[in-house]
Amino acid sequence: MPTISKKGANMPASPIRKLVPYADAAAGRGIKIFYLNIGQPDIETPKNAREAVKNADIPVIAYSHSAGMLSYRKKLVEYYARLGIELSTENIIVTTGGSEGILFAINSCMDAGDEIIIPEPFYANYNGFAHSAEVVVKPIESSIEQGFALPSIDTFEKTLTPRTKAIMLCNPSNPTGYLYSRQELENLGEWVEKHDLFLFADEVYREFVYDGNTHFSVMHMDNISQNVILLDSVSKRYSACGVRVGAFITKNKEVYNTAMKFAQARLSPPTYGQILSEAAVDTPASYFHAVLADYEQRRNTVVEAINDMPGCFCPLPKGAFYAVARLPIDSSDKFCQWLLEDFNYQGKTVMLAPATGFYSAKGKGQNEVRISYCLKVEDLREAMLCLKEALKIYPGRVE
Repeated sequence: MPTISKKGANMPASPIRKLVPYADAAAGRGIKIFYLNIGQPDIETPKNAREAVKNADIPVIAYSHSAGMLSYRKKLVEYYARLGIELSTENIIVTTGGSEGILFAINSCMDAGDEIIIPEPFYANYNGFAHSAEVVVKPIESSIEQGFALPSIDTFEKTLTPRTKAIMLCNPSNPTGYLYSRQELENLGEWVEKHDLFLFADEVYREFVYDGNTHFSVMHMDNISQNVILLDSVSKRYSACGVRVGAFITKNKEVYNTAMKFAQARLSPPTYGQILSEAAVDTPASYFHAVLADYEQRRNTVVEAINDMPGCFCPLPKGAFYAVARLPIDSSDKFCQWLLEDFNYQGKTVMLAPATGFYSAKGKGQNEVRISYCLKVEDLREAMLCLKEALKIYPGRVE
Protein backbone atom coordinates (compact mmCIF):
# COMPACT_ATOMS: atom_id res chain seq x y z
CA MET A 1 0.00 0.00 0.00
CA PRO A 2 1.49 3.40 -0.97
CA THR A 3 2.37 5.79 1.82
CA ILE A 4 1.40 9.43 1.99
CA SER A 5 3.97 12.20 1.83
CA LYS A 6 5.85 13.46 4.87
CA LYS A 7 4.53 16.86 3.90
CA GLY A 8 0.97 15.57 4.14
CA ALA A 9 1.60 13.74 7.39
CA ASN A 10 3.05 16.88 8.97
CA MET A 11 0.27 19.15 7.72
CA PRO A 12 -1.46 20.46 10.87
CA ALA A 13 -5.21 19.97 11.23
CA SER A 14 -7.37 23.08 11.33
CA PRO A 15 -8.19 24.05 14.93
CA ILE A 16 -11.23 25.82 13.52
CA ARG A 17 -12.74 22.80 11.76
CA LYS A 18 -11.28 19.70 13.41
CA LEU A 19 -14.13 19.48 15.95
CA VAL A 20 -16.82 19.52 13.26
CA PRO A 21 -17.58 15.75 13.59
CA TYR A 22 -18.32 16.24 17.30
CA ALA A 23 -20.53 19.21 16.51
CA ASP A 24 -22.38 17.22 13.86
CA ALA A 25 -22.96 14.43 16.36
CA ALA A 26 -24.24 16.87 18.98
CA ALA A 27 -26.59 18.47 16.47
CA GLY A 28 -27.80 14.98 15.59
CA ARG A 29 -28.74 14.50 19.24
CA GLY A 30 -30.86 17.64 19.06
CA ILE A 31 -28.40 19.97 20.82
CA LYS A 32 -28.46 23.58 19.67
CA ILE A 33 -24.91 24.76 19.00
CA PHE A 34 -23.65 28.32 19.02
CA TYR A 35 -20.84 28.25 16.47
CA LEU A 36 -18.17 30.61 17.80
CA ASN A 37 -15.34 28.60 16.27
CA ILE A 38 -15.32 30.13 12.79
CA GLY A 39 -15.23 33.61 11.28
CA GLN A 40 -18.42 33.23 9.28
CA PRO A 41 -20.34 36.50 9.63
CA ASP A 42 -24.13 36.41 9.73
CA ILE A 43 -24.22 39.93 8.26
CA GLU A 44 -26.10 40.15 4.97
CA THR A 45 -23.90 40.36 1.88
CA PRO A 46 -24.49 43.76 0.19
CA LYS A 47 -27.56 43.60 -2.04
CA ASN A 48 -25.91 45.49 -4.90
CA ALA A 49 -23.20 42.81 -5.05
CA ARG A 50 -25.70 39.95 -5.05
CA GLU A 51 -27.76 41.67 -7.74
CA ALA A 52 -24.69 41.94 -9.97
CA VAL A 53 -24.37 38.15 -9.98
CA LYS A 54 -28.11 37.68 -10.45
CA ASN A 55 -28.16 40.02 -13.45
CA ALA A 56 -24.99 38.70 -15.10
CA ASP A 57 -25.88 37.40 -18.55
CA ILE A 58 -22.87 35.34 -19.64
CA PRO A 59 -23.50 32.89 -22.50
CA VAL A 60 -20.06 31.32 -22.00
CA ILE A 61 -18.40 31.35 -18.60
CA ALA A 62 -14.82 31.61 -19.84
CA TYR A 63 -11.48 31.89 -18.10
CA SER A 64 -10.61 35.39 -17.01
CA HIS A 65 -7.09 36.80 -17.22
CA SER A 66 -4.85 34.94 -14.76
CA ALA A 67 -4.39 38.20 -12.85
CA GLY A 68 -8.15 38.63 -12.67
CA MET A 69 -10.64 40.60 -14.74
CA LEU A 70 -9.23 43.98 -15.72
CA SER A 71 -12.48 45.74 -14.85
CA TYR A 72 -12.30 44.35 -11.31
CA ARG A 73 -8.63 45.26 -10.89
CA LYS A 74 -9.49 48.82 -11.97
CA LYS A 75 -12.17 48.96 -9.28
CA LEU A 76 -9.64 47.69 -6.73
CA VAL A 77 -7.28 50.50 -7.70
CA GLU A 78 -10.13 52.91 -6.86
CA TYR A 79 -10.82 51.13 -3.58
CA TYR A 80 -7.20 51.32 -2.40
CA ALA A 81 -6.89 54.93 -3.54
CA ARG A 82 -9.66 55.80 -1.07
CA LEU A 83 -7.39 54.32 1.60
CA GLY A 84 -4.43 56.43 0.48
CA ILE A 85 -2.73 53.49 -1.24
CA GLU A 86 -1.69 54.28 -4.80
CA LEU A 87 -1.61 51.22 -7.05
CA SER A 88 -1.93 50.24 -10.68
CA THR A 89 -3.69 47.22 -12.11
CA GLU A 90 -0.21 45.76 -12.70
CA ASN A 91 0.35 45.54 -8.94
CA ILE A 92 -2.69 43.31 -8.34
CA ILE A 93 -3.31 39.60 -8.85
CA VAL A 94 -6.84 38.50 -8.02
CA THR A 95 -6.68 35.23 -6.12
CA THR A 96 -9.01 32.39 -5.22
CA GLY A 97 -9.59 33.64 -1.70
CA GLY A 98 -7.00 35.24 0.52
CA SER A 99 -5.57 31.76 1.14
CA GLU A 100 -4.25 31.47 -2.40
CA GLY A 101 -2.58 34.85 -2.00
CA ILE A 102 -0.69 33.54 1.04
CA LEU A 103 0.43 30.52 -0.96
CA PHE A 104 1.59 32.75 -3.82
CA ALA A 105 3.59 34.90 -1.39
CA ILE A 106 5.33 31.99 0.32
CA ASN A 107 6.06 30.10 -2.89
CA SER A 108 7.25 33.19 -4.77
CA CYS A 109 9.60 34.46 -2.08
CA MET A 110 10.78 31.45 -0.08
CA ASP A 111 12.59 28.16 -0.60
CA ALA A 112 12.46 24.96 1.43
CA GLY A 113 14.30 25.51 4.69
CA ASP A 114 13.86 29.29 4.67
CA GLU A 115 12.40 30.79 7.82
CA ILE A 116 9.42 33.07 8.37
CA ILE A 117 8.94 34.95 11.64
CA ILE A 118 5.32 35.21 12.82
CA PRO A 119 4.07 36.72 16.09
CA GLU A 120 1.88 34.13 17.79
CA PRO A 121 -0.86 33.25 18.34
CA PHE A 122 -1.46 33.50 14.58
CA TYR A 123 -3.97 32.43 11.95
CA ALA A 124 -3.61 28.66 11.86
CA ASN A 125 -3.40 28.37 8.09
CA TYR A 126 -0.13 30.32 8.05
CA ASN A 127 1.37 27.28 9.74
CA GLY A 128 -0.26 24.90 7.27
CA PHE A 129 0.80 26.86 4.19
CA ALA A 130 4.36 27.14 5.51
CA HIS A 131 4.48 23.38 6.10
CA SER A 132 3.22 22.70 2.60
CA ALA A 133 6.10 24.77 1.18
CA GLU A 134 8.61 23.23 3.62
CA VAL A 135 9.22 26.68 5.09
CA VAL A 136 10.14 26.88 8.79
CA VAL A 137 7.93 28.99 11.04
CA LYS A 138 9.88 30.86 13.73
CA PRO A 139 7.27 32.09 16.22
CA ILE A 140 7.69 34.94 18.64
CA GLU A 141 5.11 34.90 21.38
CA SER A 142 2.94 37.89 22.21
CA SER A 143 1.39 38.18 25.64
CA ILE A 144 -2.29 38.05 26.57
CA GLU A 145 -1.48 40.34 29.51
CA GLN A 146 -0.33 42.97 26.98
CA GLY A 147 -3.37 42.39 24.79
CA PHE A 148 -1.14 40.59 22.23
CA ALA A 149 0.80 43.72 21.27
CA LEU A 150 3.64 43.36 18.77
CA PRO A 151 6.73 41.89 20.46
CA SER A 152 9.74 44.16 20.76
CA ILE A 153 12.15 44.63 17.88
CA ASP A 154 14.80 43.07 20.13
CA THR A 155 12.73 39.89 20.11
CA PHE A 156 12.65 39.91 16.32
CA GLU A 157 16.42 40.50 16.28
CA LYS A 158 17.05 37.52 18.56
CA THR A 159 14.91 35.30 16.30
CA LEU A 160 16.72 36.36 13.13
CA THR A 161 19.02 33.79 11.48
CA PRO A 162 20.77 33.61 8.10
CA ARG A 163 17.75 31.62 6.84
CA THR A 164 15.19 34.29 7.80
CA LYS A 165 13.47 35.50 4.65
CA ALA A 166 10.15 37.02 5.68
CA ILE A 167 7.84 38.33 8.39
CA MET A 168 4.10 37.62 8.44
CA LEU A 169 1.57 39.90 10.16
CA CYS A 170 -2.22 39.96 10.32
CA ASN A 171 -3.59 43.44 11.09
CA PRO A 172 -6.08 43.56 12.74
CA SER A 173 -5.20 40.13 14.00
CA ASN A 174 -6.93 36.84 13.59
CA PRO A 175 -7.09 35.28 16.20
CA THR A 176 -6.51 38.02 18.81
CA GLY A 177 -8.25 41.10 17.41
CA TYR A 178 -5.17 43.19 18.19
CA LEU A 179 -4.70 46.30 16.02
CA TYR A 180 -1.05 47.14 15.36
CA SER A 181 -0.32 50.84 15.78
CA ARG A 182 1.42 53.00 13.23
CA GLN A 183 4.44 53.27 15.52
CA GLU A 184 4.69 49.50 15.94
CA LEU A 185 4.54 48.99 12.17
CA GLU A 186 7.01 51.77 11.35
CA ASN A 187 9.49 50.36 13.86
CA LEU A 188 9.10 46.93 12.29
CA GLY A 189 9.39 48.46 8.82
CA GLU A 190 12.76 49.99 9.67
CA TRP A 191 13.96 46.60 10.90
CA VAL A 192 12.66 44.87 7.74
CA GLU A 193 14.50 47.44 5.64
CA LYS A 194 17.70 46.99 7.67
CA HIS A 195 17.76 43.23 7.03
CA ASP A 196 16.15 43.37 3.57
CA LEU A 197 13.34 40.93 4.39
CA PHE A 198 9.92 40.42 2.88
CA LEU A 199 6.93 41.60 4.89
CA PHE A 200 3.71 39.69 4.19
CA ALA A 201 0.76 41.70 5.53
CA ASP A 202 -2.69 40.14 5.83
CA GLU A 203 -5.06 43.12 6.08
CA VAL A 204 -8.32 41.28 5.48
CA TYR A 205 -9.99 42.85 8.52
CA ARG A 206 -9.02 46.50 7.96
CA GLU A 207 -12.67 47.63 7.84
CA PHE A 208 -13.31 46.27 11.33
CA VAL A 209 -11.60 48.72 13.70
CA TYR A 210 -13.30 49.95 16.86
CA ASP A 211 -13.33 52.69 19.50
CA GLY A 212 -12.35 55.46 17.09
CA ASN A 213 -9.05 53.80 16.16
CA THR A 214 -7.74 53.84 12.58
CA HIS A 215 -5.99 51.21 10.51
CA PHE A 216 -2.46 51.89 9.24
CA SER A 217 -1.43 49.85 6.20
CA VAL A 218 2.09 48.62 5.57
CA MET A 219 1.57 49.91 2.02
CA HIS A 220 1.93 53.43 3.45
CA MET A 221 5.61 52.81 4.26
CA ASP A 222 7.47 53.94 1.16
CA ASN A 223 10.86 52.87 2.53
CA ILE A 224 9.89 49.19 2.17
CA SER A 225 7.65 49.37 -0.90
CA GLN A 226 9.76 46.66 -2.59
CA ASN A 227 9.61 44.40 0.48
CA VAL A 228 5.87 44.41 1.10
CA ILE A 229 3.28 41.96 -0.15
CA LEU A 230 -0.28 42.89 0.79
CA LEU A 231 -2.77 40.05 1.16
CA ASP A 232 -6.47 40.79 1.05
CA SER A 233 -9.90 39.21 0.66
CA VAL A 234 -13.54 40.17 0.19
CA SER A 235 -14.71 37.34 2.46
CA LYS A 236 -15.07 39.31 5.67
CA ARG A 237 -15.30 42.85 4.28
CA TYR A 238 -18.54 42.14 2.44
CA SER A 239 -19.61 39.04 4.38
CA ALA A 240 -18.99 37.00 1.24
CA CYS A 241 -16.80 34.11 2.39
CA GLY A 242 -18.16 31.71 -0.21
CA VAL A 243 -17.24 33.73 -3.30
CA ARG A 244 -13.55 32.86 -2.76
CA VAL A 245 -11.95 36.04 -4.04
CA GLY A 246 -8.85 37.68 -2.60
CA ALA A 247 -5.87 39.69 -3.78
CA PHE A 248 -2.09 39.48 -3.89
CA ILE A 249 -0.60 42.97 -4.16
CA THR A 250 3.00 44.10 -4.56
CA LYS A 251 5.00 46.91 -6.14
CA ASN A 252 7.98 44.58 -6.53
CA LYS A 253 7.92 43.68 -10.22
CA GLU A 254 10.12 40.60 -9.87
CA VAL A 255 7.88 39.22 -7.13
CA TYR A 256 4.78 40.07 -9.17
CA ASN A 257 6.11 38.29 -12.27
CA THR A 258 7.03 35.25 -10.19
CA ALA A 259 3.60 35.10 -8.56
CA MET A 260 2.02 35.35 -12.00
CA LYS A 261 3.61 32.01 -12.88
CA PHE A 262 1.65 30.42 -10.05
CA ALA A 263 -1.46 32.37 -11.06
CA GLN A 264 -1.16 31.11 -14.65
CA ALA A 265 -0.66 27.55 -13.43
CA ARG A 266 -4.05 27.64 -11.70
CA LEU A 267 -5.51 29.43 -14.78
CA SER A 268 -7.87 32.04 -13.29
CA PRO A 269 -9.89 33.09 -10.24
CA PRO A 270 -13.67 32.42 -10.17
CA THR A 271 -15.73 34.46 -12.60
CA TYR A 272 -18.91 34.96 -10.60
CA GLY A 273 -16.90 35.71 -7.49
CA GLN A 274 -15.14 38.52 -9.34
CA ILE A 275 -18.45 39.89 -10.64
CA LEU A 276 -19.81 40.07 -7.09
CA SER A 277 -16.57 41.53 -5.75
CA GLU A 278 -16.37 44.22 -8.42
CA ALA A 279 -19.89 45.39 -7.64
CA ALA A 280 -19.18 45.23 -3.90
CA VAL A 281 -16.49 47.91 -4.21
CA ASP A 282 -19.34 50.41 -4.63
CA THR A 283 -21.03 49.35 -1.40
CA PRO A 284 -22.08 52.57 0.39
CA ALA A 285 -20.28 53.67 3.54
CA SER A 286 -23.55 53.39 5.46
CA TYR A 287 -23.27 49.59 5.18
CA PHE A 288 -19.98 49.58 7.06
CA HIS A 289 -21.17 52.10 9.65
CA ALA A 290 -24.03 49.79 10.59
CA VAL A 291 -21.81 46.69 10.57
CA LEU A 292 -19.18 48.34 12.77
CA ALA A 293 -21.74 49.42 15.34
CA ASP A 294 -23.16 45.90 15.40
CA TYR A 295 -19.76 44.22 15.80
CA GLU A 296 -18.71 46.62 18.54
CA GLN A 297 -21.79 45.66 20.52
CA ARG A 298 -21.09 41.97 19.90
CA ARG A 299 -17.49 42.38 21.03
CA ASN A 300 -18.51 44.12 24.23
CA THR A 301 -21.10 41.44 24.96
CA VAL A 302 -18.50 38.66 24.76
CA VAL A 303 -15.58 40.38 26.47
CA GLU A 304 -17.64 41.72 29.37
CA ALA A 305 -19.28 38.34 29.94
CA ILE A 306 -15.98 36.44 29.96
CA ASN A 307 -14.26 38.90 32.29
CA ASP A 308 -17.19 38.51 34.71
CA MET A 309 -16.61 34.74 34.88
CA PRO A 310 -14.40 33.62 37.80
CA GLY A 311 -10.85 32.79 36.72
CA CYS A 312 -11.28 34.09 33.16
CA PHE A 313 -9.56 36.89 31.29
CA CYS A 314 -10.14 38.36 27.84
CA PRO A 315 -8.36 41.51 26.58
CA LEU A 316 -10.47 43.98 24.63
CA PRO A 317 -9.86 43.54 20.88
CA LYS A 318 -9.44 46.72 18.85
CA GLY A 319 -10.29 45.13 15.52
CA ALA A 320 -11.45 42.10 13.50
CA PHE A 321 -14.17 39.99 15.15
CA TYR A 322 -12.17 37.57 17.28
CA ALA A 323 -11.00 37.40 20.85
CA VAL A 324 -8.64 35.05 22.64
CA ALA A 325 -9.71 34.27 26.19
CA ARG A 326 -7.81 32.59 29.01
CA LEU A 327 -9.95 30.10 30.91
CA PRO A 328 -9.37 28.02 34.09
CA ILE A 329 -9.04 24.74 32.15
CA ASP A 330 -6.42 22.01 31.83
CA SER A 331 -6.59 21.62 28.06
CA SER A 332 -8.43 23.73 25.50
CA ASP A 333 -8.58 20.77 23.11
CA LYS A 334 -10.22 18.56 25.74
CA PHE A 335 -12.51 21.34 26.91
CA CYS A 336 -13.77 22.26 23.43
CA GLN A 337 -14.44 18.59 22.65
CA TRP A 338 -16.13 18.08 26.03
CA LEU A 339 -18.48 20.99 25.30
CA LEU A 340 -19.74 19.11 22.26
CA GLU A 341 -19.62 15.52 23.54
CA ASP A 342 -20.63 15.69 27.19
CA PHE A 343 -22.16 19.07 28.00
CA ASN A 344 -25.29 21.00 27.31
CA TYR A 345 -27.17 23.65 29.23
CA GLN A 346 -30.90 23.57 28.62
CA GLY A 347 -30.27 21.73 25.36
CA LYS A 348 -27.62 24.17 24.14
CA THR A 349 -23.85 24.30 23.94
CA VAL A 350 -21.08 26.34 22.36
CA MET A 351 -18.39 25.46 19.83
CA LEU A 352 -15.04 27.20 20.35
CA ALA A 353 -11.65 26.92 18.67
CA PRO A 354 -8.83 25.61 20.90
CA ALA A 355 -6.02 28.17 20.91
CA THR A 356 -3.42 25.38 20.71
CA GLY A 357 -3.88 25.42 16.94
CA PHE A 358 -2.93 29.09 16.74
CA TYR A 359 0.53 28.46 18.18
CA SER A 360 3.41 26.83 16.34
CA ALA A 361 4.84 24.83 19.23
CA LYS A 362 3.00 22.07 21.06
CA GLY A 363 2.02 22.86 24.62
CA LYS A 364 1.11 26.50 24.09
CA GLY A 365 -2.44 27.83 24.29
CA GLN A 366 -3.57 25.03 26.60
CA ASN A 367 -5.74 27.37 28.67
CA GLU A 368 -6.84 29.67 25.83
CA VAL A 369 -9.63 29.59 23.26
CA ARG A 370 -10.43 31.73 20.26
CA ILE A 371 -13.95 33.11 20.11
CA SER A 372 -15.47 34.49 16.93
CA TYR A 373 -18.23 36.96 17.78
CA CYS A 374 -19.93 36.72 14.41
CA LEU A 375 -23.38 35.90 15.81
CA LYS A 376 -26.11 38.33 16.77
CA VAL A 377 -26.02 39.72 20.30
CA GLU A 378 -28.96 37.61 21.53
CA ASP A 379 -27.17 34.41 20.49
CA LEU A 380 -23.90 35.58 21.99
CA ARG A 381 -25.57 36.20 25.34
CA GLU A 382 -26.93 32.66 25.35
CA ALA A 383 -23.57 31.28 24.26
CA MET A 384 -21.79 33.08 27.08
CA LEU A 385 -24.32 31.69 29.57
CA CYS A 386 -23.56 28.19 28.25
CA LEU A 387 -19.84 28.83 28.67
CA LYS A 388 -20.30 30.15 32.19
CA GLU A 389 -22.30 27.09 33.22
CA ALA A 390 -19.85 24.73 31.50
CA LEU A 391 -16.90 26.13 33.39
CA LYS A 392 -18.68 25.47 36.68
CA ILE A 393 -18.76 21.72 36.08
CA TYR A 394 -15.91 20.99 33.67
CA PRO A 395 -13.92 18.05 35.19
CA GLY A 396 -10.60 19.58 34.13
CA ARG A 397 -11.14 22.97 35.72
CA VAL A 398 -7.93 24.43 37.15
CA GLU A 399 -8.17 26.88 40.03
